[in-house]
Amino acid sequence: MRQIIIIGAILCSIILIIPTMLVLAFQGDETDKSIKSVAVQTSNITNKSNETALAMPENLSVAVFRSKSQTIEHFDFEDYIIGVVASEMPAEFSLEALKAQALTARTYIIKQMLNPSEFSIPEGAVVTDTVMHQVFRSDNDLRQFWGSDYNWAKARVTEAVRATRGQIITYEGEPITASFFSTSNGYTENSEDYWANEFPYLRSVESPWDTVSPRYITEKVVTPQQFFQALGVKLPGDGTVGEILSRTEGGRVATVKINGKTFTGREIREKLDLDSSDFQWKRTGNGVVIQTKGWGHGVGMSQWGAEGMAKEGKNYQEIIKHYYNGVQISSIDPFIANLTVNNNSSQ
Repeated sequence: MRQIIIIGAILCSIILIIPTMLVLAFQGDETDKSIKSVAVQTSNITNKSNETALAMPENLSVAVFRSKSQTIEHFDFEDYIIGVVASEMPAEFSLEALKAQALTARTYIIKQMLNPSEFSIPEGAVVTDTVMHQVFRSDNDLRQFWGSDYNWAKARVTEAVRATRGQIITYEGEPITASFFSTSNGYTENSEDYWANEFPYLRSVESPWDTVSPRYITEKVVTPQQFFQALGVKLPGDGTVGEILSRTEGGRVATVKINGKTFTGREIREKLDLDSSDFQWKRTGNGVVIQTKGWGHGVGMSQWGAEGMAKEGKNYQEIIKHYYNGVQISSIDPFIANLTVNNNSSQ
């Protein structure tokens, strides 16, 4: 019963706090189910670039609250990163895109271990295995998830993680809030245009590669009853939907007025369960047709953008520095002592 209460508190508090990894592209509310597994030629799991593969303490592990079993399990630190990358980005994506995803995953968990997020999680755990933190699958989970593709997919993700071993993303010497999402509308979003806080490294940048995403443009039809139930306001009687009053720097809806009531674009997106807050709408005989562009909150790294950059020959460092303004790719060495102390004290 106590665990049920805790989980309920988590869900209630998440709308009040800036999520660091919230809405995570290929799982949860932004799962891209259209991506199919394909055969990919993988190289040996070696570091063939100039990245420095750094050693990690053997006793460093991550305490994960497993949502299905309602238990806490401890996983080796780098095995945890593999399980996150495998869950958050398709293994068939380019190696440099997977490396960029590995950096976001490693940066997030280090930041979480050093400075746990404010919302409650079961005592003894550092993170959950859900979109509330980072989606994570164990090796056994991945065997079921990938099926016959397990061998090449696991090898490919492992290669990306090992090539970036011991590296994180920092801003002014501290791990960043490494948020990411699936598909942009052509631009990413300033953090304060979606969340409450402004981060100097989460600035709106161009992301023209996302047009190839299967969720770049989608349409949804909402009946008048569904519209009212979700928003608590009736459609205007003049055949319109509502007036879009302003847009963000990233081109998403900032504010909209419907029948005298004002909403933020984020509210519309969440209440109507839209892919994006960049939307256009029109009335039809059946209700409202809403066309969205992009998939996700739009803050931080676009995964389809990262894939597009990688296909153009950009490496993971270039991808990271494009989507996160003014950051550095740094060694975790300065943080290892504190991480080890925190990890040991939690067990």
